[in-house]
Amino acid sequence: MANKNVTDMTVGNPTRHILKFTFPLLIGNLFQQLYNMVDSIVVGRYVSSHALAAVGACGSLNFLFFSLSSGLAVGIGVIASQYFGANDEKQLKKTIANSIYVLALSALVVTLIGVIFAGPILRLLQTPEEYIGDSIKYFRVTCAGIVGVAFYNGVAALLRSVGDSKTPLYFLILSSIINVGLDLTFVLAFDMGVVGVALATIIAQAVSAVVSMFYAYHKVSYFRLGKNDLRPDFSMIRDSYRLGAPVALQNSMIAVSCIALQAVVNGFGPDIASAYTITGRIEQLVQQPYGSLGMALTSYSGQNIGAKKQDRVITGFRKATLIVLIFSMIMLPVYFLFGKYICGIFVKDEAAEIVISLGASALRITSPFYFALGMIYVPRAVLNGCGDTGFAMINGLTEVVCRIVFSNILTRIPFFGYWGIWITTGLTWGFTAIVCVMRYRSGKWKYKALER
Repeated sequence: MANKNVTDMTVGNPTRHILKFTFPLLIGNLFQQLYNMVDSIVVGRYVSSHALAAVGACGSLNFLFFSLSSGLAVGIGVIASQYFGANDEKQLKKTIANSIYVLALSALVVTLIGVIFAGPILRLLQTPEEYIGDSIKYFRVTCAGIVGVAFYNGVAALLRSVGDSKTPLYFLILSSIINVGLDLTFVLAFDMGVVGVALATIIAQAVSAVVSMFYAYHKVSYFRLGKNDLRPDFSMIRDSYRLGAPVALQNSMIAVSCIALQAVVNGFGPDIASAYTITGRIEQLVQQPYGSLGMALTSYSGQNIGAKKQDRVITGFRKATLIVLIFSMIMLPVYFLFGKYICGIFVKDEAAEIVISLGASALRITSPFYFALGMIYVPRAVLNGCGDTGFAMINGLTEVVCRIVFSNILTRIPFFGYWGIWITTGLTWGFTAIVCVMRYRSGKWKYKALER
């Protein structure tokens, strides 16, 4: 083995592998969400609720721009996991080498677009004049840090492809600690407002990227590349985009649908925008177990499909579904009973009472749909791991249609009004889950796996 944390998931108990792989990912993802949580808490409590809304107005846009690089990382990880499962070290090293070119080029393009067009994009979204200036500043600074996000995600995806989910966790913990410290320093000590919060985030992301690359080179033999490995292989680059681009576009379409919903939210004023920002942050936290399980299942499925063990892929899907059901049932009463107290963590000004009440009621609307949310991640992860990433486009399109159609219909019905925003979220999860499960049950992923 190249590294003691590298794990061959083509043998042994599937449930044990999936859970053992998931827990470090979950802890890491929770720390990653700490970026957004701390940003929101610091801005909401120590700047103003309008500043919180300004940060929230950039949430979907940040997801859009970050997802382009993270989607490509998924594609790279799928290729690497299949080569690892097939014990093809030469092709695995070529995959790692060519990922450098894919991630660098993509990050540069996305950064330039975000920095240059921040103002026009936010105005197109009808961001209120009260805080559009802060939104533009926050968005431009975060876009400047996309290169760090891209390379951290790339290295993390490659480490996960060879069964190492623990090491990326350590780098996330480090960057989260840096982020919290800089947030408080820039906002409280230097009074830098939303710019300070954004700057703290990109510095922390850059640190995690540099440290992860240093570790991978020195500790994992697959990352020690020779001159022949570093020669651009355009067929490999094409494969990376072929598998990664649909995932990136899926995430982009989801982000676009969230942006469209954000425009609807902005039309209801700052209090609704702040409540929506809070529930969005909370639900990002809820999604972490599902997302972590999904990443584990992608690597597990990729390795096993590379080893031509489809029966283990099916078993992994069934076990993951059970895990999602159990977690969803646990979380439902938590948000029904304690939603008000959880929302209260985020704001502390004259508008706090209204925003907290709105947020608590909104959580009661969306929490019954958590199982459906989880069942988006599970089949999608299996499909991605097996190379059926083309379905991601259908998945993304489903979310776009649901969010746009439901939000524009429900919020115009007087009985629902602004509550239609959160009803839209729940219904979108439900319809998208049905589409994902149907694709998995069609069995087309088995044939997609044979294409590579």
